[in-house]
Amino acid sequence: MKKLYKYLSSLLFVGSLAVGGTAAVADDHEVVVGFAASYSGWMEAYSGPSTNAAMLAIEDINARGGLLGKKLVAVKADAKTDRAEGAKAGLEVLAKGAKLMAVDCDYDFGAPAALQAKNANVIAIFLCAESVLAGIQGVGKNAFSSSILATVQGATLAEWGAKNKGWKDAYILLDTAIEYNKGICYGFDWMWREKLGLKVLGHDVYKNDDASIAAQITKIKALPKQPDFIINCSYIPGGASAIKQLRAAGIDSAIGGGSSMTGTYWQESVPGLSNHFVPEQASMYGDDPRPGITEFNKKYEARFGKKVESQYTYPGYLVVEMWARAVEKAGTFDTDKVIAAMEAFDQEPFLIGTRTFSDKLHHQDQAPYLIIETTNNQPAVADGPFMISEAVPMDVNLGKRYSYIAR
Repeated sequence: MKKLYKYLSSLLFVGSLAVGGTAAVADDHEVVVGFAASYSGWMEAYSGPSTNAAMLAIEDINARGGLLGKKLVAVKADAKTDRAEGAKAGLEVLAKGAKLMAVDCDYDFGAPAALQAKNANVIAIFLCAESVLAGIQGVGKNAFSSSILATVQGATLAEWGAKNKGWKDAYILLDTAIEYNKGICYGFDWMWREKLGLKVLGHDVYKNDDASIAAQITKIKALPKQPDFIINCSYIPGGASAIKQLRAAGIDSAIGGGSSMTGTYWQESVPGLSNHFVPEQASMYGDDPRPGITEFNKKYEARFGKKVESQYTYPGYLVVEMWARAVEKAGTFDTDKVIAAMEAFDQEPFLIGTRTFSDKLHHQDQAPYLIIETTNNQPAVADGPFMISEAVPMDVNLGKRYSYIAR
């Protein structure tokens, strides 16, 4: 993980210089895009690659002559995986004239910067946050997310697994550290029990920094039968540690999680990992069925000297792509008019699929996913695109139906 952090830091520094660096307020021929996100600490593994993709989008737009005749200039401030630092980073890029603010890949860490954007009447787009709170419900009308709700990820695994793998019972394991994790479990529970009528054998909780989940494993092993599927609602590094301990305990149930368990960089901690499933918006493994993704992967490698390593790379491109499309449709950089243009998106096509917004939801509550299966530490597309049969209800997105405790 430390090697990944170091690598991303170097890329982001070089990338920011290439598109304008951290220069002062732009002149009349330039428009500032601010990045108030984490380029140190564990959040960098998510926001770092996403920012790289956003830099590519800026370069692509500038190569086409800019946006409304103006060159896009990127400025960057490190939120350091710290909420207080996130607020400071937001203020820093606003002081440099940002017309758009890209914030961290998680609601809990991105919201402090996004709230600064709201106060300044600037649009904030979460680089890849997947909690419904990363939008109108948690920040306000100025906030959008480029990604898909975590509840959709959980619901996708539930419906796909039941229909395509024949899973009939499941166990819910929730890492309560951040809101995103809860969303995965909320969506899974809703689809699995309420819509499909399938059985949950039990549920338990842990925290991402717990050194051991031995107590939770003891409960699973005490069940009359191993569950067909364990939904592990977590992120790196705690999610990987949980999987390692489950497999070491001899539990061979299928395990799945959200897109936070993307990539291969963490899998060295779980040698021989198999029967592991995650939903991803695009494949970084060379087997995506869409030529546009293959082309993007090649461009990313050529630009940064390394292959795409995270699912969260792709939504970063959309941060700039979506905002720029709305600016073009509005014919102005005026915040309120650009928000209105974004809220008018109805299956608007972008790099990794369509986006639909409204004045009630600045997120995606139903969208197609690829299903990535890992066998012997080799992830590959197993199926998809697969889309859940109905949109996730708002009260599920907000977690009003479920309250998970250890039991």
